[in-house]
Amino acid sequence: MNADFDVAIVGSGFSGSLLAMIARRLGHSVIMIERGSHPRFAIGESSTPLANLLLEQIATAYDLPRLRPLCEWGSWQKTCPDLACGLKRGFTFYHHEFDQPWSRRPDRANELLVAASPHDEIADTHWYRADFDEFLVREAQSLGVEYLDETELSSVSPASSRLSLEGKRDGRAVRISAKFTVDATGPHGFLHRAFNLPASGFADLPAIEGLYTHFEGVRRWDEIMPCFGAPYPPDNAAVHHVFPGGWIWVLRFDNAITSAGVAAVARPDSRLAEEGGWENLLSRLPAVQEQFSHARELMPFVHVANLPFRSGVAVGPNWALMPSASGFVDPLLSTGFPLTLLGVQRLGHILESLDEPGEKLKEYQSKTLHEVDRAARLISTLYRNMDRPAVFNALTLLYVAAASFTETAHRLKKPELAGNTFLLGDHPTFAPALDQCLELAQNGAEPQRIIKYVLMAIEPIDIAGLSDFSRRNSYGVFASDLRNASHKLRSTEAEIDEMLSRCGFLARSVALP
Repeated sequence: MNADFDVAIVGSGFSGSLLAMIARRLGHSVIMIERGSHPRFAIGESSTPLANLLLEQIATAYDLPRLRPLCEWGSWQKTCPDLACGLKRGFTFYHHEFDQPWSRRPDRANELLVAASPHDEIADTHWYRADFDEFLVREAQSLGVEYLDETELSSVSPASSRLSLEGKRDGRAVRISAKFTVDATGPHGFLHRAFNLPASGFADLPAIEGLYTHFEGVRRWDEIMPCFGAPYPPDNAAVHHVFPGGWIWVLRFDNAITSAGVAAVARPDSRLAEEGGWENLLSRLPAVQEQFSHARELMPFVHVANLPFRSGVAVGPNWALMPSASGFVDPLLSTGFPLTLLGVQRLGHILESLDEPGEKLKEYQSKTLHEVDRAARLISTLYRNMDRPAVFNALTLLYVAAASFTETAHRLKKPELAGNTFLLGDHPTFAPALDQCLELAQNGAEPQRIIKYVLMAIEPIDIAGLSDFSRRNSYGVFASDLRNASHKLRSTEAEIDEMLSRCGFLARSVALP
């Protein structure tokens, strides 16, 4: 194949396909090049309210109506019931000590449940990527995107104001020339290697190794540890089992498959990479071991020696790295999806004026690297405090407060309140206050002092009752919290109620508190 295109996208994960669809809607000729084929296993599976909001905005802005039902659990089930996914009502955390049984404390200090939706209908989802990514590739093709799978690119070279990508498919030479090229192949991706770009790493973030796969037969946590009065069934969420120096995730799909794995600080005496590494870890976490007592892995474990990655450069004159190829921190808190979808939106704006991308590319690089650095600082601080549940829970509320405020500001059609950066990075009071909280926690300050500063930091943006200690680390989603915080959103209670009605907050079987 020897062909010219306006836009070439290397990689066909969800971000590559979404950007390919955007480029087609803008009238560009587009090719998407994939080293492997679909369906395939992919890590990164849990959406968030902010991620779904961004996907919804993309679907609306670029007339992609078939994507809109995938922004909520209820509409997904009605429209695409054969497309596997999982129900995600929020974030569930349980804190464990090695070699000790887990039991619920009366004050619930060793757990944290934060709902992201009031009922299943408008809940978030876990994306079963084998199905989801293949669906998006087919959607891109239906819009006229040229798609080459099983294509191994070997080199890239400038050609006038374009890039020339060369490789092989089925033993035959492939040469693609494009005005603009996007690398969506993930950390250490194609352009990073081809251009020998520098990798700068993250300050304060240790090497973190990962081990993960898909299982069947994983028991529900609430079968082992009944949980009464929770804002949602604990397993209908992204479940985090936190232990000193690491954490285990458990994500359930509706096809009886469960995604699970561990991310932990890499140590010289670690045995995760050895055969039986998963079983060795679970033997020190009795309650988690019981949850997996009947589980069977469906594919070999994947071991990654060091998950974090940051490129020192994210753009060139006529190319860009997707955020997922610019930097990856850790699956903790599911930050990767919103960071990537923000990047998809920004690259879409660049493609709107493809002949003069210079200044927009500089801004894209600045925001992309700043946001991944900000996420890394939060994640590194959480890792340092995995043996201090009270501090870990408080720091997590910083993320929840920022995400819920951002989503609600957009739902109210007042995006200026949240700015245009991840974690309210340009908010005049919250941004510096978050930095102060992280500094205290990085330096090992007393828990009560950190909690005090966290409460001060989130007060101007807390619209979810996160400062209410009477809830004992169990936070539901209530209309009354939003109404009481209407002034923080520069809105009236009537505006809040109109937004709640428009966004489906009220389910038929659920009454507003």
